[in-house]
Amino acid sequence: MIPIPGDPDRKQMIERILRVDQAGELGAVRIYQGQLAVLGKGAAAPIIGRMAEQEKEHLDTFNRLIGQRQVRPTALSPLWHVAGFALGAATALLGEKAAMACTVAVEETIDEHYAAQAEALGEDEAELKETILKFRDEEIEHRDIGLERGAEQAPGYPALSAAIRTGCRLAIWLSERV
Repeated sequence: MIPIPGDPDRKQMIERILRVDQAGELGAVRIYQGQLAVLGKGAAAPIIGRMAEQEKEHLDTFNRLIGQRQVRPTALSPLWHVAGFALGAATALLGEKAAMACTVAVEETIDEHYAAQAEALGEDEAELKETILKFRDEEIEHRDIGLERGAEQAPGYPALSAAIRTGCRLAIWLSERV
C-alpha cells in the first residue's frame, strides 16, 4: 500500500498498535469487573471470570511490551478505566444476556481490529504479530461464548450491539492518537 501524507511511519504504527491494544485490554478487564460486580456469584460468574482472567493476561502482556519498547500509554486510560467498568455494570444490570451481548459486540470489533493489525505487521514484527493473533483467537472464543449464552436474545440486541461497536471503534481511534 502506498502511504499518503499524514500516515504514520513504521515506528509510529507499532507505537499506535501497542498503545491501543494496551488500552483495549484495560477496557476489557474493566468491563468484566463491572459485570461481575453486578452479576455476583450467579451462573455466568465462572464463565465471565475465566474470560476476565484471559483479558488480564492480555493486559499484562501489553503493559510489559509498552514498557520494553518505551511507548507511552494513551492519556485516556483513566477514562477507559471508568467507562469500561460502567459499560460492564450497565449491561449486567440489564441481565446476563445483555452482558453477553456486550461481550459479543466488543469481541467482534476487536476481532476485526486485531486482524487488521496482524495484516499490517511484517515479518520484522513476527513475535508481536503472533501475540496479536493468539489474543484474537481468544477474543473470538469469548464472542462465541457470548453467542452460546444468548447474547442475541438480549432486549434491543441490534441497537445495543451497534452502540457498543460504535463506542469501541471510537475508543480505538482515540486511543491510537491521544
